Amino acid sequence: MIKREIYEALNAHLSQKEISLLAGPRQAGKTTLMRLLQDLLKKQGRKTMFLNLDSDSDHPHFSSQEALTRRIDLEFGAQPGFVFIDEIQRKENAGIFLKGIYDQNMPHKLIVSGSGSLELKEKIHESLAGRKRIFEVGTLSFREFVNYKTGYRYERDLSRFFAVDGTAGRHWLNEYLCFGGYPRVVLEEEAREKKLLVDELLSSYLERDIAYLLKVEKTQAFSHMFKVLADQTGKMVNHSELSSTLALSLPTVKRYLMYAQKTFMLQFVMPYFKNPRTEITKSPVVYFHDLGLRNFALGLWGDQVLNVRGGFLFQNFIFLSLKEILKARGGDIHFWRTKDKAEVDFVLETGGKLIAVEVKFSDLKKPDITSGLRNFIRKYRPHEAWVVNLSLNHEVKVGNIPVKILPYHHISCPSDEGFL
Repeated sequence: MIKREIYEALNAHLSQKEISLLAGPRQAGKTTLMRLLQDLLKKQGRKTMFLNLDSDSDHPHFSSQEALTRRIDLEFGAQPGFVFIDEIQRKENAGIFLKGIYDQNMPHKLIVSGSGSLELKEKIHESLAGRKRIFEVGTLSFREFVNYKTGYRYERDLSRFFAVDGTAGRHWLNEYLCFGGYPRVVLEEEAREKKLLVDELLSSYLERDIAYLLKVEKTQAFSHMFKVLADQTGKMVNHSELSSTLALSLPTVKRYLMYAQKTFMLQFVMPYFKNPRTEITKSPVVYFHDLGLRNFALGLWGDQVLNVRGGFLFQNFIFLSLKEILKARGGDIHFWRTKDKAEVDFVLETGGKLIAVEVKFSDLKKPDITSGLRNFIRKYRPHEAWVVNLSLNHEVKVGNIPVKILPYHHISCPSDEGFL
């Protein structure tokens, strides 16, 4: 069993009246988490029931709010219980439906899962305002991945593991960069089987989620866009150029991009700027939520992935790691580029601090401070700057601004969450 760090927060929320809503990509582990919570409650002697809208036998219970209420009353009677509902996005007007159930003020707790199309199709956020808390369940973070791969022996001190056994650490990094973090893919040992699983994941996403949203049977145009964007990982995306490349109208391209974001496949990072006359202000940079899916879309597999634009892949990896860091703290991630081609990979705004981050897919032997990073430091005087690389751990100053040269695992598996 793979331990998920979000489990404890979900467990703690079981005592709250609000609906616990698990949202995330298909097969990221939402159902497994719900089953684990149900098992825990059963061991405590609590009453539970589990309904799945992908199950034909459960569909009749969702024909109306009254039908579901009758089913719950049959199961629990007058006693309080916990109602697990999986794949709620299959229900039309899911937000309004759940609102009606919640507002009956029954003595029951609802734990509900749904894919990204839930927010996009039923506007569940607006319908359930003040009635739910959303828990985003993504694919495995690198920290979750390494803890599983090392049998949780170093769970409390991963930094020491990387310091003592850098070779093993690099091995797990390469595997994660190649195959990503979908739980089923991580659990499979054979590379060939991993490939088949990722193929199935991508096909399922296109044929079920995207076909459902687009109201079409064939999704070749969307699939083509997905592949084009995979090739542009870490690069700026121009909507007009993408429209021309795909031979699709600009409104269609924008709609497809919105679907890809809402279904937890990719994310756009917007530029950081203060002077719109000299800095690029419109085109975003694209990153993928899962590296294995991104690689497969490009037809790349195994070690060859690292030899084909490995720097951009590593940059995507660091983006995912920065997202994990900011998840608890809050804050925004941007990039910075000027019309004179000066650039910084990431700019973090968190807790009143400004931090510039450069990414180097190499074993630095000495500090390497790019002219772009120096320009940003002179212009904006950030709290500090980071140069994330494969191995070097050092610190220098540019002016009086500290520049930390950090190994990747300091960002992806920080031993001290307060290092910011």
